[in-house]
Amino acid sequence: MPGLIGKKVGMTSIFDDNGNNIPCTVIEVGPCVVTQIKTIETDGYNAVQMAFEEKKEKSSNKAMVGHFKKAGTTPKRKVVELKGFVKEWKPGDIITVDYFKDDVWLDVRANSKGKGFQGVVKRHGFFGVGGTTHGQHNRLRAPGSLGASSFPSRVFKGMRMAGQTGNKAVKVLNLKVVKIISEQNVLMLKGSVPGANGSYVIIEK
Repeated sequence: MPGLIGKKVGMTSIFDDNGNNIPCTVIEVGPCVVTQIKTIETDGYNAVQMAFEEKKEKSSNKAMVGHFKKAGTTPKRKVVELKGFVKEWKPGDIITVDYFKDDVWLDVRANSKGKGFQGVVKRHGFFGVGGTTHGQHNRLRAPGSLGASSFPSRVFKGMRMAGQTGNKAVKVLNLKVVKIISEQNVLMLKGSVPGANGSYVIIEK
């Protein structure tokens, strides 16, 4: 669905009209610049490419500098393609947080926090093997049997085991719009949003 690029600022809380304390995630949304329009005739599909956040020209390669100059804008840090826009945009158009002013619920997708290589207790919430009173030395946080003996003599695909935790694409659905501050390009959503503070997010209608 169509949306905009933003940056997660952090979390706070505000009080509503009834005095309830609402936890909110603060997101800096845009302004996003349309850098390219992709069509079925030229690219084989329809999409709008947009960019967000200023970047020094000396930190950009010549190809990207030329690409942004063609769109009539300065180099940007984050470039994303989004499909499903109803309105016709053209390169150089600027889209602000007011794009969401008529929306009550939004979806947010981003990469979750990466936690590195973790064992099964932290990664999947395993209880551990046995108990602490049965004389074991260092097997408390072990995964235990994998259930593969002479048959089927292999580990089934998808077995919950140790491995990289986090750093995956996560999408949170139906977050309520609490407040929009147009002057500061700020959007406040009820609840939490995946990713660390300062990471990029995609806010979708």
